[in-house]
Amino acid sequence: MPQNFIGCDREQVLLMPPSLRDWLPQNHLAWFVLAAVEQIDLAAFYAAYRADGHGRAAHEPAMMVGLLVYAYARGQRSSRRIEQACIEDVGYRVIAANQAPDHTTIARFRQRHEDAIAGLFGDVLGLCAQAGLAQVDVIAIDGTKMHANASEDANCDYEQLARQILAEADAVDREEDERFGERRGDELPAHLATGDGRTKFLADAKRHLERQRAEEARPIAASRPQRLRDCKHRLEDELEMECRANAEYEARHASGLMRNGTRRGPSQTPKPYTPPATPQGKVNTTDPDSRNVKTRQAWVQGYNAQAATNEHHIVIAAELTNSSADFGQLEPMVEAARRELLAAGVEDGLDVVLADAGYWNTTQIQTLAANGLQVLVAPQSRRRKTTRPGGDAGLMGFMGRVLESPRGKALYRKRSVMIEPVFGHTKFNRGMDRFQRRGRAACRSEWRLITATHNLLKLHAQHKALAPA
Repeated sequence: MPQNFIGCDREQVLLMPPSLRDWLPQNHLAWFVLAAVEQIDLAAFYAAYRADGHGRAAHEPAMMVGLLVYAYARGQRSSRRIEQACIEDVGYRVIAANQAPDHTTIARFRQRHEDAIAGLFGDVLGLCAQAGLAQVDVIAIDGTKMHANASEDANCDYEQLARQILAEADAVDREEDERFGERRGDELPAHLATGDGRTKFLADAKRHLERQRAEEARPIAASRPQRLRDCKHRLEDELEMECRANAEYEARHASGLMRNGTRRGPSQTPKPYTPPATPQGKVNTTDPDSRNVKTRQAWVQGYNAQAATNEHHIVIAAELTNSSADFGQLEPMVEAARRELLAAGVEDGLDVVLADAGYWNTTQIQTLAANGLQVLVAPQSRRRKTTRPGGDAGLMGFMGRVLESPRGKALYRKRSVMIEPVFGHTKFNRGMDRFQRRGRAACRSEWRLITATHNLLKLHAQHKALAPA
């Protein structure tokens, strides 16, 4: 008797199920994403397209939003990989209704609708609120460093920028000399030298332009020479600001009066200061908005991604800064959380805010406490070997005593388990530890989409848990 195996005939003609509904189980993430997108107001996306229907047909914005959300939820952000998945992956094929938008279309959609994509965070938070996952009696605030789409080696000072700009200009001159020789270079080609040829050429160009106008607007790419000039201007603007501020400072002190109107004593006369003749500091020529930010292990070229979470690990607010330190971010993040919650329809106010020692800011803590919030911020880091100056007195001493109380310990113990798993899941499990786009606004849009899909995954997990077996 021969061996018995299941047949494996790749030449067998198969009939795929005629309905996309038969391709995936009903509790699959793809169906959940599509259902979520149906509940989101996409007016901001549709407003970017012509209302008269003229021009080449564009991909349905609802489909493109669903495709981006599903891809980010799956940890996939490369437009080329998304295009490939629309052909090879059943989940992507269901999302795209068996279409396959090319990677350029996907990338341009992400660029064109940057603000609207950032707004998806609030829409998903609203869905979480409807499911009862947005309780905010206690929230934790923290930041994590994310690599920029730039190398630390691209940081240049003013002198290096000037040399590179001259080198670029010299290279252009040499290339034009080789191409045009003694000619000026802007003479009309032979087929345009006559009126008929020029008319035909311009007519063809106009028709081509009309076909392209209905497609996604292609953002103007910043060439390297233009980026170099922009970086040079940034450093020059900073020097101009420093000189102007110094002049105002010197003028105020020349009057001999202090801010309170009293006469300044000899010991209170400031030392003279002369601003540098050339701009100081460095700027990154790949992503000028990014900064050299410090992690526990090293310095990286990137951003400081801020988040506020609740006890369900739902991100309540997500913002981005290029400041390495968390100092000064406490009050802005609390205000951002309040705005997001109000927009999501959550009426219950915040009660307790938890943050680590990096957020210590006496003025902001006092302001938040005056508004009725209980703010628990460690006066100093556990890694600090010596006591912070003034740590035993004033607000720091009071905060230390609060955190040593049973209730204070119980509340503050929640901080790390509320927010650090969110960063760990995002950066290590989902592999999103580096931004793909450049510029602070673009990276903020990407960060909010990353956290929005994190919330959506939490909502999907609850939906599956509550679904009947």
